[in-house]
Order: sequence, then C-alpha cells, then structure tokens
Amino acid sequence: MTGIYYLSGVLIAGILVLCVMQAVKGEVSGEGKEVCGGVAAVSCPVKCFRTDPVCGVDGVTYWCGCTEAACAGAQVAKLGFCEVGSGGSVHLCCQALLLVHIVWLIVLGFSIFFGLF
Repeated sequence: MTGIYYLSGVLIAGILVLCVMQAVKGEVSGEGKEVCGGVAAVSCPVKCFRTDPVCGVDGVTYWCGCTEAACAGAQVAKLGFCEVGSGGSVHLCCQALLLVHIVWLIVLGFSIFFGLF
C-alpha cells in the first residue's frame, strides 16, 4: 500500500516539474509579447461595424479587435479566433496534472468505499 502512495507522489511530482519547465520555456521564448503593437483604448465600450477577432491570453475572443481587448484590459495572444477549449493561458501539462489528480481522487474514493484501503 505504501508503494501506491509513493508511485502516485512521484507521478504527480514529475508532471508538476514538466509543467513548470514548460511555463519557464514559454517566458524565455517570448510568448505573450504584444501582438497589437500597444493599441490604446480610445473610447470604451467599443463600437465596431466589422469583426476583427483577436484571441486574448485569457482565452476570450474579442470580436472588435485590439481596441476591445484593450478596453477589457487583456493582452492579445494572437490574431484570429481562440480555439474552443483552449482554457486561456494554462499550459497543457497543467491541465494533464489536474486530470491525473481528479482520476486519482476517484480511484481513491472507490477503493476506500469498497474497503480496499
């Protein structure tokens, strides 16, 4: 039984280390630099007559472009739509860590309920 706890601890620690390494790599490579070139919000709320979507680092698509993102106080990650389920600026390995944690809690709950531990 102690082996299971040790193995799960090593697995979670490994995924956490990968997550931190990817976050540091993203900061070093220059992700999140200003895409819009420092566009300032002139008047909020923005009145736009044509769509010019940009994707914010928070995972929200701003349909009126850089000006609307500036009004919301968000940095722009890329030009165009955000992917569905992108979750914003959270790295994929952090989402994997959360999934592993949830599955482990479910397995642990069932094993305690059925008296295996």
